Amino acid sequence: MTRRLRPLLPDELDTDQRALLAALDARPRPVERAADGSLLGPFDAMLRAPRSGAALQGVGAALRYQGVLSDRVRELATLLVAAHHRAAFEWHAHAPLALSVGLPGALIEAVRVGDSVEPDDPAERAAATAVKQLLTSGDVDDAAWGEAVERLGESGAVELTTLVGYYSLLALQMRVLRVPLPDGAAPVEFPARSMRD
Repeated sequence: MTRRLRPLLPDELDTDQRALLAALDARPRPVERAADGSLLGPFDAMLRAPRSGAALQGVGAALRYQGVLSDRVRELATLLVAAHHRAAFEWHAHAPLALSVGLPGALIEAVRVGDSVEPDDPAERAAATAVKQLLTSGDVDDAAWGEAVERLGESGAVELTTLVGYYSLLALQMRVLRVPLPDGAAPVEFPARSMRD
């Protein structure tokens, strides 16, 4: 699979792209870079359309650093999106974060291989149910929505839908642009899907 965009080097950036790069560099977690200084993952694509890229990175930063969801709920939901879309770079970036915030390795593996995901924590379980419904049907039924609001609060339930949309957008964009994993990264494998998935 050949990537569709040649990575932009830092000295090739115009004024708007440099402003976006500065905003990305100001985030608490550094953006992954290649040895030549180009950005990895979804961030090089954001530089191609810096006005929408700036808005998009702002949404991502708000979800990651200013959101109301717990770290564990946020990372579980992100992994569910990555597995659903078979998004290797998202998985590469977020599986270690999920471990670092205390999600059990067995739960993370269940998400990756598409097994039943039933976290012990009620808030995580409510989030997983809502995310799985949203990804498979494009909607959340009343029972799952009510449980998400009860466990995450109204703002958390709404933020959860934003998170699913944001990471789905990144997954689809990286697929279209054929964004590879970083050099030397372990491959991410997702099981084959059945015809009904």
